[in-house]
Amino acid sequence: MNTSENSVAFGAPGIEPRWTSSAKEGLGTAYHTSCRVWFTLSHGIVNEIYYPTVDQPNTRDFQFLISDGETFCHEEKRDLQHRIEYPERDCVFYRLTNSEPGGRYRLIKHILTDPHRSVVLLHTRLEVLDKSLRGKLRLYALLAPHLARQGAGNSGWCSEIGGHNLLHAARKDVQLVMGCSRGFSRRSIGYVGASDGWRDLMDNFKMDWEFRKAGEGNIALTGEIDLQGGDEFAIAIALGRTCHSTVAKLLQSLAEPFEVHRQTYIRQWQRTVINPKYDFSQHTSDGGHLYRLSRCILLAHEDKTFQGALVASMSIPWGETKGDNDLGGYHLVWTRDLVQSATALLATGQTGTPLRALIWLAAIQEADGRFPQNSWINGNAFWCGVQLDEIAVPILLAWRLHREGVSLGRFNRVCDR
Repeated sequence: MNTSENSVAFGAPGIEPRWTSSAKEGLGTAYHTSCRVWFTLSHGIVNEIYYPTVDQPNTRDFQFLISDGETFCHEEKRDLQHRIEYPERDCVFYRLTNSEPGGRYRLIKHILTDPHRSVVLLHTRLEVLDKSLRGKLRLYALLAPHLARQGAGNSGWCSEIGGHNLLHAARKDVQLVMGCSRGFSRRSIGYVGASDGWRDLMDNFKMDWEFRKAGEGNIALTGEIDLQGGDEFAIAIALGRTCHSTVAKLLQSLAEPFEVHRQTYIRQWQRTVINPKYDFSQHTSDGGHLYRLSRCILLAHEDKTFQGALVASMSIPWGETKGDNDLGGYHLVWTRDLVQSATALLATGQTGTPLRALIWLAAIQEADGRFPQNSWINGNAFWCGVQLDEIAVPILLAWRLHREGVSLGRFNRVCDR
């Protein structure tokens, strides 16, 4: 076992980085603008985490590895059976149950963000149903940073701050810190494909490496959960601009009970229900569930710095085959998709987001009336093609808002013609 205080991982810079599946099953963020982090879900785990804007992914994925230390090591996304549930109405709050196919154990995770901080929180319970495995299972948190849209050039290290064993990653001006309410009993930073925690555990089902740091490369953070005090814990993943501010956010989030975060998070989202007449529960076979969830999903796609900018999707198509040179993905603003999302929200009784979307479009419109084919949320064009429907649809959005009686300010005169 490598326990040197100054141990550096081998195998730099790691294999060529890739993103992950775009087959999303969920996404979430707090509705409050002070929380500037978003998460996505697929295959029972967390995928990309976006920060500080909705067009900048910073992770490939986060999952647990489960081992008995002798005969197996299971990977959540590949080896377990997944079920996703929605415990609350009108809210992007999720319960994921990942079960071992033989029924020997399962992980139950509730996922949300801190209502007011840029921190993703996962409350997790390990249920061991096979008596022969009780007291034997080991649980490992595995996170792949891809900070500031890049899997290469990430650096990582371990630290001990305020009595907490933490795992850090950094690239450019983005910092990521991962911690656990029960603490990590062991930690390691490694290069993907050479010295990462997945490769370590899959070799002999034990964690043999404890590397303290890894320089620039495609890295992974691994931490063994301390289960001595019980089988329930919370994982916190914080993002920020400086190491100190990011650690402070993480520790502040962990200092408050998960239930307090849950109640505030749900309350924020349920306040977005503007008019009960748009409920439609009596007109659908699922009591309005899919409609309500879709409305929340659309609202969650709006950026909190560049308000009114809604990306097409928080995903990267065929992401498992895409590397750092494929920057765009679907986390860009397409004028067409933006107007379609805004129009759908208008049909649910929302007017604030559609109006902000129209004004955001007006701010990036060129002198000859064109809009970029797609752009980052700061308005910088990504693809520079011209598509006629994307030039026309903002006019339709303005007319629909005007028809609903929404004041458009200086645009009103145009709509009256």
